[in-house]
Order: sequence, then structure tokens, then C-alpha cells
Amino acid sequence: MKRHAILYLATLIVIVPIDFLFLGLVAKGFFTSQVGDMLGTIRLAPAVLFYLLYVAGILIFVNASAAATPQSTLLYGALFGLFCYATFELTALSLLKHWTWPVVLVDVAWGTFVTAVASTLGLMIADRIAPRA
Repeated sequence: MKRHAILYLATLIVIVPIDFLFLGLVAKGFFTSQVGDMLGTIRLAPAVLFYLLYVAGILIFVNASAAATPQSTLLYGALFGLFCYATFELTALSLLKHWTWPVVLVDVAWGTFVTAVASTLGLMIADRIAPRA
């Protein structure tokens, strides 16, 4: 149980600042130019809930298994990110008239990358702090 808590916190601590850096600085201009009229101010409660649930999903489906390795979490983290982000993006593209293919491609690529990195680094940090028995 202690290891899972450390794994959860490590993964959360990795993904949140990387995602904020990307969304707040690196890609902010891109998203504003593509769908700016749809963007509002960030609502903290849904954002926090997203990260808490998403990291739980990473643990369940990617890096909490006793057999998880950095190589497997890199692969399965990328796939988990691809499926999750593509689900949202393709749904948005099908329903929202101002959503664009470039937004879909950039955000799905980002989700694939950030989930692979966060799940792998989270596992590596947890392995260092709380090695598996």
C-alpha cells in the first residue's frame, strides 16, 4: 500500500508541472490561435479532479503492476495517453465546430508523450524510494 501511494504521488508530481509548462507556455499560443474563442479561464476543481483520476488510471493500467518495468511503462503509458487523449480530441472534433485537426494531432501527440514520461519517471522514482519486495 505504501509503495502504491509513493508511486501515485511520484507520477502526479511528474505529470502536473510538465503539463502546466506545456499548456501554459509552450502551446498556449497555438491553442489560442486554433480555438481561442472557446477557451475560458481554468476552473480549478475540474482540473484537479482530472489529474487525480488520470494518475489513478495510469497506476491501474500502466505502472502499478509488480511486473512493470521502465520499458513497459514507456510503451503502455504512451498507449494509455494515446487512447485517452484521442478519445477526448476526436469526440471534441466530432461535436465542436471550432475544433480543428491540428489541435487533435498536437494534443494527442502531447498526451501520448506526457503520459509515457510521467508513468515511467513515476515508476523509477517509486523504485528508488520504495523498492519492490
